[in-house]
Amino acid sequence: MSKEKTKTNNAFISALKKSNMTAIGAVLLLMVIIASVASPYFLDIYNLQSLLRDLAFVGMIGIAQSLLLLVGELDLSVGKIASLCGILSGMMMVNYGLNPWLSLALAMFMGLVFGGINGLIITKLRLNSMVATIGMQGLYGGINLVLTKGKAITGVPENIYILGKGNVGPIPFPFIFCVIVLILVLFMVKKTKTGRYIYAIGNSREAAKILGIKVDKIRMMIYSIVGLISSLAGILYVARLGSAQSAIGENWPMNSIAASVIGGVSLTGGIGNPAGALIGAAIISIIQNMIVLFGVNVYWQSAVSGIVVVIAISFSSISEIVRERKQRKIKLG
Repeated sequence: MSKEKTKTNNAFISALKKSNMTAIGAVLLLMVIIASVASPYFLDIYNLQSLLRDLAFVGMIGIAQSLLLLVGELDLSVGKIASLCGILSGMMMVNYGLNPWLSLALAMFMGLVFGGINGLIITKLRLNSMVATIGMQGLYGGINLVLTKGKAITGVPENIYILGKGNVGPIPFPFIFCVIVLILVLFMVKKTKTGRYIYAIGNSREAAKILGIKVDKIRMMIYSIVGLISSLAGILYVARLGSAQSAIGENWPMNSIAASVIGGVSLTGGIGNPAGALIGAAIISIIQNMIVLFGVNVYWQSAVSGIVVVIAISFSSISEIVRERKQRKIKLG
């Protein structure tokens, strides 16, 4: 029995060493330690709640973005979908007097529709996802401004504030929603046929078609899910602010890509785990939190996010190059 236990332990340790998630988790732990030592306010309960609240939104969008990256695509309109759905929910509640909870449900349905439109355009017209979603980002952003004329929609009913400002014990509501989203996405990716199809498409779209996988149907479904999650993040942010604003989600596309890549999701598709996107989002959120705690100008957050994206993509590209060289050596050897 002792030998079997030793073998099992060795196999577990070996698996941990090979896992990208272990390395990313170690980086996150190191950052928490550094932040705790560097600032006495980091471990303050109010700061931790604020950090988890911020993390929830980047995390949700990052998890959604990771699904697309797994099939080798991305969506740069996620922030504008979130903002537009938040605006629509605000208008339905304030301007038209609809039931707040019905308004939120309808806004989420609209997010599903907007994501589906993205998927339909990209799959049927065979467009590049980055180029197409840049265009859709402009469209959704333009509709935002037409509807609001750049002004915030105030007077949102207070009974929905709990979704954005409330806590369950010490845990903020938005973070709980983020964890639920992660669990559902992980279940789909790891425990269903659709999940296996997603990885197959990411590894080789042509091979997936040959195997009989309905590639375009899967892609459209993913875009719809991304739109749905984006709308959820948008309406939760409305509940947090107490108003619907067109500026919601401005940095979410860039941060979601950075979170996914930092979390080990390959830009070329087929490699990664959506859980890694949440860890990546945590790393980004801690960096931004430290900027605030050290009193650095908040406008540096965008610059830092950009630097993090470039570094993350660089590491991703370097790892791809190293992997290709190893494969070549194995073939030649």
